[in-house]
Amino acid sequence: MKKFIKNSLLTCAAAAGLIHTYNGIINLSANINNDMSVGKGRFFNWRYGDIYYTKSGSGKPLLLIHDLNVCSSSCEWSKIIKRLSKKNTVYVIDLIGCGRSDKPNITYTNYLYVQLINDFIQKVIGKRTNVIATGKSLSFVLMSCKIEDKYINKIIGVSPASISELAQMPSKRRNFIKFILDTPIYGTFLYHMLTTKRTVRKKILQGSYFKKYLISGDVVKAYYHAGKSHDGHGKYLLASIKGNYVNVNIVPALQTNNNTISLIGGKENKEIEDIMQEYKTYNMSIECLTIEKAKNLPQLEQPDKFVELVDILLG
Repeated sequence: MKKFIKNSLLTCAAAAGLIHTYNGIINLSANINNDMSVGKGRFFNWRYGDIYYTKSGSGKPLLLIHDLNVCSSSCEWSKIIKRLSKKNTVYVIDLIGCGRSDKPNITYTNYLYVQLINDFIQKVIGKRTNVIATGKSLSFVLMSCKIEDKYINKIIGVSPASISELAQMPSKRRNFIKFILDTPIYGTFLYHMLTTKRTVRKKILQGSYFKKYLISGDVVKAYYHAGKSHDGHGKYLLASIKGNYVNVNIVPALQTNNNTISLIGGKENKEIEDIMQEYKTYNMSIECLTIEKAKNLPQLEQPDKFVELVDILLG
């Protein structure tokens, strides 16, 4: 019996050693081939880590916030920044836990991102700002207005997450998933398995595009390296997303919001009209628009039409 236990422990130790080596190889490979260069960007030294952002153009300030996904980054706006910069001073950030920004070992919550948005507008932009946010990130903007209404002006939500999805809270099952992902060796290994180039293309990008042939190799690389940067520490954000810690009930924020809110979605997303109607149920003043031949990322798939709508909505 003692020999069996000893052999089992040795086997487990050997397996852990191999997985640790594999994790190291993946991290090294991702760093060597990393396309996530800082370029003309800079960093905002925030209390929980350095936040990468770029600033371009002139005019009224406009803040672009990508979707909350471990593989998302400011790359999401790459096809429209130049055009929006002709009429606006455009700020584009990588949310904490994403892209070039720091990825600390913390539990990521909705309120964490609310604090980030308010602090960034107050300390970097310095004036009331129009904001465009994709997916779950729209919830941070709405909650930011709920807590402090002096920072944000007009709001445009792109492919917003459903209110019912955002209302899902942590549970025992969700906490167990978070616990597994947070573990040092096996959690990192699982994270790497969930963020391979093949997974990024098939699970994240193909599900977000209507015309899949428009997914360029550069976009796949950008999403892949956004997930792999900082030696796989994006797993801490993924653990919080899977654990529902970034969710919040936005209904009270919608009901009391006095900002001008518009929603843009890809018409080929079969659920988008129902989701938009869900938002209008709680705030009838919300304007809803769809873009044909696009799904969840119209800013990448139909950039010309997207910029045209933004120009109209921002007036």
